[in-house]
Amino acid sequence: METAEHIRALDEEGRLLAAAARKAGTDAEVPTCPGWRVRDLVRHTGLVHRWATAFVAEGHTSPRPLGSDPDLDGDALLTWFEEGHRHLVDTLRAAPADVDCWHFLPAPSPLAFWARRQAHETAVHRADAESALGAPPGEPSMDFAVDGIDELLLAFHARGRSRARTETPRVLRVRATDTGAAWTVRLSSEPPMTERADASDTTDAKGADCEIAGPAPRLYLSLWNRLPFPAVTGDPSLAELWRKTSGIG
Repeated sequence: METAEHIRALDEEGRLLAAAARKAGTDAEVPTCPGWRVRDLVRHTGLVHRWATAFVAEGHTSPRPLGSDPDLDGDALLTWFEEGHRHLVDTLRAAPADVDCWHFLPAPSPLAFWARRQAHETAVHRADAESALGAPPGEPSMDFAVDGIDELLLAFHARGRSRARTETPRVLRVRATDTGAAWTVRLSSEPPMTERADASDTTDAKGADCEIAGPAPRLYLSLWNRLPFPAVTGDPSLAELWRKTSGIG
């Protein structure tokens, strides 16, 4: 996906998050984030938006702390969130393509990184806000979902911080049944090593200990632990290990 597409997705997902939060109310529980209420979700996402905006707008070239929760609730908190989301979208749209600032995953440019990361950050938390309404969250487009799975498996879990590890080498295959995309995740005592492939290539599939398969939008939300896995074949303990250890801090 191109940077402009990520910014459009960020714009839409933030609006949907705010709408769901207003409908649910800030005191509603968030089933996908045990222990959180909507106010916690909105405060967190709003802080992340402001944190990301500062890197692009002010050109910070080293990490900075996230900041403190605002002493707001109800309509005032939701208005605060909407203002921060709008400022982030506007900042990304206005930023020069060669803006130089800190970022923490491989990307074609810092701007491309922040647009992509904030689009997916907001999409996952939009699903959280919708879960507070007591119904399954809406699913993203196929292209956006595949892009998000790429980011999660090829970037986030390639870092040394990933806890998705096994004592003995195991192979987890992730397959999108609607797009032809597949990912082979090699787990060991080191950070996971993931390769993207075409689902028609069955070489890795035959050697996989477990496969998680389903439509890309559902895979996306399930790999982020927002929905149950669509389908699991092979050793279910490997899917359960992913569920327990793949959270991003």
